[in-house]
Amino acid sequence: MDCKLKICGVIPESIVDGKGFRYVIFTQGCPHHCPGCHNPQTHDFNAGKWADTDKIIDEISENPLLKGVTFSGGEPFCQPKPLSLLAKTIHQKKLDVTVFTGFTYEELIKKNDTDINALLDETDILIDGPFIQKEKDLTLTFKGSRNQRIIDMKKTRKFGKIVLDE
Repeated sequence: MDCKLKICGVIPESIVDGKGFRYVIFTQGCPHHCPGCHNPQTHDFNAGKWADTDKIIDEISENPLLKGVTFSGGEPFCQPKPLSLLAKTIHQKKLDVTVFTGFTYEELIKKNDTDINALLDETDILIDGPFIQKEKDLTLTFKGSRNQRIIDMKKTRKFGKIVLDE
């Protein structure tokens, strides 16, 4: 695969960024700049570091306890091509892929972009929508504000309409 991905960092083991024990990749760069964002250090597209996706896969492969991998941000859909290739390899290792995005699913579909669609095709769970400070709710699981949705992408593709996983 051998491609580059601009990241802020990774968390090799997390239980708060999706279902099960997860490896989390925080992409660098975000156009949303949501007030109250949990990861403001990921906003600057010029910050962060370049990471080799093969090395990331090697790290993921070393942990037999992982259920899946989460792409967070920053905004993962600003780097859809390397992430879709990475997700495809993750699926080959029988792990699932969760993606957090500040875009709504409808906005992503409307872009009609081949690389964005490829990443959506490799996404098992999509947590969509911008963080909205006045909708913040600390009792929510895997999302920061009530407007955000947890979408089961397998069922959404199967039924041709959004199916929530809540």
